[in-house]
Amino acid sequence: MDIKDIKSLIKMVTETDITEFELESGDDRIRIQRGKGAETVSYAIGQPMQIPQPVPIAAPAAVTEQPPAVQQAAEEPDATRAITSPIVGTMYRAPSPDSPPYVEVGQTVEKGQVLCIVEAMKLMNEIEAEFPCKIVKVCKENAQPVEYGEPLFLVEPL
Repeated sequence: MDIKDIKSLIKMVTETDITEFELESGDDRIRIQRGKGAETVSYAIGQPMQIPQPVPIAAPAAVTEQPPAVQQAAEEPDATRAITSPIVGTMYRAPSPDSPPYVEVGQTVEKGQVLCIVEAMKLMNEIEAEFPCKIVKVCKENAQPVEYGEPLFLVEPL
């Protein structure tokens, strides 16, 4: 069955009151369905809804002495920055499955260098470095889903 036949079947269904059409001819099978069936929605009137009241939470006791590691971290600002995903999608570390990753931990990258690809709806979006930096950590593995704003890499600006 060619495209002209399919188009004429679609036209026939849209010009009539037919809501569903199915045709089997040899190995070919075509099903055209138009619109949705009527939906039934029912409501039951019951007791009025109770809105839960928030439960007060006691504040934690103040800590007067911090462990040395926490004190040291508080005194020295963290030099790493996160490069986050600008979109929801799937992260790929390489341009193709048989290619090496764009970047590895410890590698120094220049501004504009591609770090990874985030695929969203079959569109490949290259994520580039916004400044010269050193890759400290790769936060996501290859082919993992990522959310908007989720860290992809931790980097140390140069």
